[in-house]
Formats: sequence, C-alpha cells, structure tokens
Amino acid sequence: MSHDANLKVRLLDVAAEEAGQRLDNFLLRHASGVPKTRVYRAIRKGEVRVNKGRSKPEYRVQAGDTVRMPPLKMNEPKATGAPSGAWERRIRAAILLDNADLLVINKPTGLAVHGGSGVRLGLIESLRSLFPDTRYLELVHRLDRDTSGLVLVAKNASALRSLHEQLRKGSIDKRYLALVAGKWPAYQKSVSAPLAKRHTPSGERIVKVASEGKPAKTEMRVLERLPEATLIEAKPISGRTHQIRVHTQHLGHAILGDVKYQNDQSRAISATAGLKRLFLHAQAISFQLGGERYELECPLDAELESVLARLRSQR
Repeated sequence: MSHDANLKVRLLDVAAEEAGQRLDNFLLRHASGVPKTRVYRAIRKGEVRVNKGRSKPEYRVQAGDTVRMPPLKMNEPKATGAPSGAWERRIRAAILLDNADLLVINKPTGLAVHGGSGVRLGLIESLRSLFPDTRYLELVHRLDRDTSGLVLVAKNASALRSLHEQLRKGSIDKRYLALVAGKWPAYQKSVSAPLAKRHTPSGERIVKVASEGKPAKTEMRVLERLPEATLIEAKPISGRTHQIRVHTQHLGHAILGDVKYQNDQSRAISATAGLKRLFLHAQAISFQLGGERYELECPLDAELESVLARLRSQR
C-alpha cells in the first residue's frame, strides 16, 4: 500500500467474511502501519463513520456496513508492525491447527496475546501480519503473557460466536499444567475464592482474593509429587484474570517461576530448580465446532520438561 493511499478518505464496504470483528480491529487491518493511537483518536473524534453515523471501537461491523476511513498518516515504513524474523519463525512453528474456521497456536511464553501496555506486537497482531490475506482473525480467549500453551483464533464470525457461547456456558474444557511449591494436599480438589482486580501505584494490574470480587472456581488434581513441589492439573470453571495463579497462591502453594504471585518458598524453589519462567501451561482444550468435536493437546516445552527432570533427579 502506498503512503498516498492513506491520505484520502476511503469508504470501505464490509465483506461477509469480515463481519463480526470489532471496528478498531477492522480499521487496523485496513490501515497497516498507522499507529493504534491515531486510529482510536479518529474513532473518538467521529472522523470514522459507520453508515454515516459515529461509532465506538467495540462496535462489531456487519456485512454491508460502509465504513468511512479518514486520511491516516502512516508511521515510517520501518514501523509496519511486522514481527522480527525470529518471532515469525517461532509463531509459524507454533501453529498446531489451521483450517477454515480456526488457527490453534501453542503460544510461547513471554508473548502477549495482543499488543498494548508496553507490548508493541502481540500474538494476534503478529498473525495478522503473517497472514495478510486472511481477512478475519480474532482471539477466542486470552492467555497471560507468561503462560504458554493453547490459544484459539477464530477465522470467521460464526466460529467466534459459537466458541464464545460455549465459553459462556462453560462447555469448553480447558486444562492447565502447573508446578506449585510444596506438598499440594490430596484432599484439595478445588478452590472457590472470589477475585478482584486492583492496580498498584505504578499502574500494574494485580488480582487479589476479595469478598467483593467476582466468583471464581478452579478444580485441581495431583499428577506427580516431586521433592518440594507438586505437578497439578488445573481446570478453571470460571475464566477470571490470573485465576489459577491467584488461587494456588491463596492456598499457600504458589506456582513456581511466578514473580507476580509468589511467596518465599516458591521463590527459593524456583531458584533451586533453575526456573526462569512461569510454570503454567495450557495443555488441553476440547469443544464443538461446526458439528465436529475438537480435542487438542500440546505437551510441555523442553525448558519446563528439563525443570521436572532436574527435580525428579533430587529424589
């Protein structure tokens, strides 16, 4: 796309396969290289119109909508927002499934699912950059930046709607592997504790167990007992931010490698085990889509397996 293409008003007709995505995402796809803040400002000031009326960034565009896109100046060509070669190779290698409805990614640790809050490029922006011809890509659910494992990305509005409906009903089965400090009690099969989001003075988001929080429940079972640690399977029944991390910490068994939700014991064991990252991995997910049953799994990466091997050798 030439620079000049962005410097005149464009009227974009929403195609059927683009329907259902948020207005901000729709615009960002059609204005590659334009800073996000500029796109949001254009929406806020009413420079962007949908069917001649003002709209909000979260409005979901419909087939046949006409979106007025004002002249938007691109960043310099170097800032097109493409992932580095190394990240691109990692992301391509992490694709577990690619069909007409879905992309399923085994997300590496350290990659945010989307940009913002100091993250220039997240998984979804990287995928849109790697697959410019796929007109619709939307995250079905989120995964913390430091958590690895399965992430679903919808390729059309009907897949997104169906999966969101199943998430609301609780009929998507998600299972995580977590290595927690200490001896997880065998009788502790679940944790129910309400969670509330807070912000630290520095603006960092932190989640706490609080009576005024939203209800949250996680089911757990012990998979393996190791010296000073327990490998558990965690199944979140609700989908709150940082839920598994806060629930395990709440019971005094923080997840190893978690610098945000830790205690003295988990900090010491993480150091001994040589753990440089959060030991939380979205290992399995199952759901229905388009009359098909999906049961997907992805194993722990080499780094986490080596930590387990090191702890087992201490027996």
